[in-house]
Amino acid sequence: MPTAPLANSLLASLPRAEFEQLRPQMTVLSLAQGKVLAEVGDEIDQVYFPFGGMISLLTIMRNGKAVETATIGKDGAFGASATFGLHKSQVRAIIQISTTAAVIPAASMRRHGETSKALQLMCLRSNENLLAQARVTAACNALHLIEERFCRWLLQTSSVTQNMTIHLTQEFLSEMLGVRRTSVTEVAQKLQEAGLINYSRGVINILDLNALKARSCECFETLREQNVI
Repeated sequence: MPTAPLANSLLASLPRAEFEQLRPQMTVLSLAQGKVLAEVGDEIDQVYFPFGGMISLLTIMRNGKAVETATIGKDGAFGASATFGLHKSQVRAIIQISTTAAVIPAASMRRHGETSKALQLMCLRSNENLLAQARVTAACNALHLIEERFCRWLLQTSSVTQNMTIHLTQEFLSEMLGVRRTSVTEVAQKLQEAGLINYSRGVINILDLNALKARSCECFETLREQNVI
């Protein structure tokens, strides 16, 4: 395996000697959009370190409705908390934007974590990042209009993936935002007519980043200021 895992900044932050100890346990996998990494209640037996793309974490209600509470890109990991013991997922983790990732068995993470302070700190940093995102997202969903949230989501996704083109259906996007599909359609049409985006057949192209920021709520900048995206 070449240096591909170092494309994930969490893994790259480890001292090289400790990274090399983990390397034999790593498998690099291609993860397609829509693949579910874990459902609520599943035991996390793998830790995923994406090299790009995006993983969405969804809170699932009893009626089956879902809303995105955090995202993970190349600066994070899914399942890092399993390093500290057996852990069951409290969210649905799904590949939102296709990617490749280094995958390490949770048992290996626990074994190395027993003696590696650097690995413990890396996993704590990942968990704190997700908690910070969840706090901001909860406030955003409660206080801001759908259009503002839609713009924030586009900006956040573009920032995490470092791409101005996003492949995502309206149905998937409505689930991410926890709103009706018709609401997403209306907002997307409005932004397209204003020249901010172009949307066609599941592909969103951001045309005017600054104008999108002006229409977004404060939450995108808050997330950036907190260094969590």
